[in-house]
Amino acid sequence: MAVHRRYTGSSRHPSFWGGSRRGKIQKRRILGIILLLGIYVYIFYSLFVSPFSIRWRGIFRDTAYPEGYSIRGLDVSHHQGKIDWKKVGKAEIGSEPVSFVFMKATEGMAMVDRCYKENYQGAADNGLLRGAYHYFLPNLSAHRQAHHFIKTANLSSGDLSPVLDVEESRGLTPAALQDSVRVWLDIVEKHYHVRPIIYTGVKFKQSYLSEISDYPFWLAHYYVKKLQYTGRWDFWQHSDRGQIDGIRGDVDVNVYNGSMYNLRQLTIP
Repeated sequence: MAVHRRYTGSSRHPSFWGGSRRGKIQKRRILGIILLLGIYVYIFYSLFVSPFSIRWRGIFRDTAYPEGYSIRGLDVSHHQGKIDWKKVGKAEIGSEPVSFVFMKATEGMAMVDRCYKENYQGAADNGLLRGAYHYFLPNLSAHRQAHHFIKTANLSSGDLSPVLDVEESRGLTPAALQDSVRVWLDIVEKHYHVRPIIYTGVKFKQSYLSEISDYPFWLAHYYVKKLQYTGRWDFWQHSDRGQIDGIRGDVDVNVYNGSMYNLRQLTIP
């Protein structure tokens, strides 16, 4: 007579998380995969998402404005086309009004920004503190570039200090570039009786202009929550993706590192 044994869940049919050797190996494999996926997600977020989260926002025109700076402004050139200065004068950058604007006047020894005169007048007519900048070409005479800027910009008392935009070396060594930059700065300072402002990028400042520290600095450093620079700075251009009423397309947006009283100390007497 056959004996019918009751099934008791023997090791021949283990459960998924059962205690058999095969089940334990399978369990460890799955846990290992989950752990590796977790590590991969963490590394990916740390290297590519978190540091560039503001950059992604910029790409989609959702500009992040640095906290703790109430004095904000713009810089413009012919790239912005015709600007409605009446709208800009009433516009806000984040939750703060537009307080100042710099505009391109000249480049090299002969170039004049085609929108300079209109921008210069439009900003003043709508109550904005205005200033002008010169784009520096290191391979050309700094002396002639300085006089070209002075003749063209024609800045007035109460305007912001003239700005020298230095972004390239054109093959010059840091020492040679700094000597050339100082020629331009000295000529313009003697003419306007105020120290010019130097605009440059953070890395370029550290690599090529490290020996110049006795001037106000306007530093470009995009898509970061905090300016990564330990020295003194006055202006921070934190994004090139600003959206401002009265300006079509993107525009550079900036903050000033101080009070309105301090900002007015940087104007032409």
